[in-house]
Amino acid sequence: MYISSRERKIIELLVQVDGDIPVRDIAKTLDVSERTIHRDMKNVAEIVSNFDLSLSKQSGVGHRLIGTNQAKHDLKTAISTLSSSEFTSEERQAIILSTLLEAKEPTKLFTLANELDVSLATISNDLDQLETDMEAFNLQLIRKRGYGVEINGEEIKKRAALSQLITKYVEPFKFVALRNKENRSTLDSPSEMISRRLLESVDMKKLFVIQNVVEKARRELPHELADNSYIGLVVHLALAMERLQKGETISFDPDYLNQLSGTKEYEIASRIIHDLHLALMLDIPEDEIGYITMHLMGAKLQLSEHFFIEDSSMDMAVKATELIQFVSSHLEVDLTHQGSLLNDLVAHLRPTVYRLKQGMPIKNPMLDVIKDDYQELFDLIGQGVHTIFTDLKFPDAEIGYLVLHFAAALLNKKDIWINALVICSSGIGTAKMLASKLLQKFPEIKQVENKSMFDVPELDLNNYDMIVSTIPLSGMDGEYILTSPMLSDADIHRIKKMIRKRKLQTRAKALQTQSAGNVALEQNDFIHNLKATQAYAKIILELLELFAVYELPEKKSMEVLLHETCEKLEKTHVIQDKEQVIEKLVKREQQSGLGIPSTSIVFYHTRSAAVLKPVIQVYTLKTPLVITGMDQKDMVASTILLMLAPDNTSNEVLEILSFISNLFIQREESARVFETGNEGRIREFLTEQFQQFMKGKNLF
Repeated sequence: MYISSRERKIIELLVQVDGDIPVRDIAKTLDVSERTIHRDMKNVAEIVSNFDLSLSKQSGVGHRLIGTNQAKHDLKTAISTLSSSEFTSEERQAIILSTLLEAKEPTKLFTLANELDVSLATISNDLDQLETDMEAFNLQLIRKRGYGVEINGEEIKKRAALSQLITKYVEPFKFVALRNKENRSTLDSPSEMISRRLLESVDMKKLFVIQNVVEKARRELPHELADNSYIGLVVHLALAMERLQKGETISFDPDYLNQLSGTKEYEIASRIIHDLHLALMLDIPEDEIGYITMHLMGAKLQLSEHFFIEDSSMDMAVKATELIQFVSSHLEVDLTHQGSLLNDLVAHLRPTVYRLKQGMPIKNPMLDVIKDDYQELFDLIGQGVHTIFTDLKFPDAEIGYLVLHFAAALLNKKDIWINALVICSSGIGTAKMLASKLLQKFPEIKQVENKSMFDVPELDLNNYDMIVSTIPLSGMDGEYILTSPMLSDADIHRIKKMIRKRKLQTRAKALQTQSAGNVALEQNDFIHNLKATQAYAKIILELLELFAVYELPEKKSMEVLLHETCEKLEKTHVIQDKEQVIEKLVKREQQSGLGIPSTSIVFYHTRSAAVLKPVIQVYTLKTPLVITGMDQKDMVASTILLMLAPDNTSNEVLEILSFISNLFIQREESARVFETGNEGRIREFLTEQFQQFMKGKNLF
């Protein structure tokens, strides 16, 4: 609960007096109106109830505390621990900002000063700082004598500012634990007070409905949601529903909304809106679907690597590859073969670029630490995005997040001994970087596994020698180490101590179970590898059997050529409805260019229910065509690379096709092989690459 300085003073008066205190006496003592005191009494009653006390009210007489002397003593002790200046200037500004963003009309400075128990001059200074802060959100703080103060600007910008406040002051575990009323503390710290106040702007009943809808959507996504992305989406929806009911609506760029409409995330976002419409009986405009889609697209956990075949991220993959090559060349470290880095960057950059184009800034709470630890890398990536994204200006906060992805890749080093579990809600880059830091700084750690805080109840924690978390794990059985994402000296010391302890325990267990455990492990690994080898081998054989190179001699439009290619596939029973496949391919081309820059290849790819088998085929054009590349520049195409997959297919299929997609994006020499149009040479190349794929899986 939120406890203001004035409420604290009211409680102090009630504790000091044995009898009734008239409201007028309290108002006179605190130099406020009786109406203000009546309004505060509701929260005061809730506060004292946490100490087994009640507030008696008798008309014409006043208020008094009812309860034991010990309870009153406990309340007095708790109140006395609060400092005379409850809030820092930053915390005070957070309260002012939340008040102004929620207000439907101008707010008087006197009201703000009374609320926070500070002078008008202090409020004025706070507003000076907020005026600067609001410029980052393209919002304007209006102040007029006799009028008050208010924030003007687009609704989406106001939501962004309010969402950032909630993200900053509401801890993820507390947010999730709101269902459990018993988790509420009696008296909160200033930051917790702000947290409670901010969440008062959200109807708890709606929040639970939204959490259920989002939880359902999580299970339908082709990837997992990072913890902070899950919370960010729930916060966004909660604010959206509240503000929609107040008549506050947003708009979304219709052209970009059309581009998103063919993605899996858009389909799921539409279902979220549909479910919320039914559950809350609220008309929700289609523009909201766009913003939900952006949340989902920017929230991919890279547990799989099949985004290329799955959505329209190829154009961003080109930019991400250029950034990887830029960093690699300057550091003289080859990062171009790290597929997970490319995938992480694409998933991060796609919503980032849109956010920058729309003037929607973000805050990076770890920015100072990132700069301190990785200043050289920070400067280098800053140069890289300036060189590659010429039409955009990346602020330091965004560059900081990119640094985390590269830092995780650079620190990716495996060693031996202890298995660790990392639980983190700060973001995928942060979790991976923390895992890599553990591997780098502690040679005893053999393996690090990242898990979501939402996965904790389903985990068998006995499978891990050590648990490291960047968030408090209230109610969790077992020992864990709470650390910062950047690993402070104190964190390192505590981890070393835990490692020494675990070494002794692990060695004792190993002496007892080594023989039986090794046999069981070897058997399980063998069976698992055998099944995986069989699955991958079957897919690879099918792809090689269906692979072919065809020549298209006549000069025709690209759409006519697609009809011819799909007709061939329909006759060989690879697809069953060519028109459906053609429609998806054409729509994909309209969303953004498909030409691979610096090559003569146009890469058509999609997933469809009309596709019966995964296939890779090449079509050479005797008469080249001018098409749009993934960098939005015109280029000459003389080779069509066609890659299709069924809509509902296995992860193994998507993983293999994405492996091939990666080859074109990251390696120029791969494209040159396909540009030859020589079927024998291309087949030989594919066979070699599939062999490398299997070796990389330790299956061959």
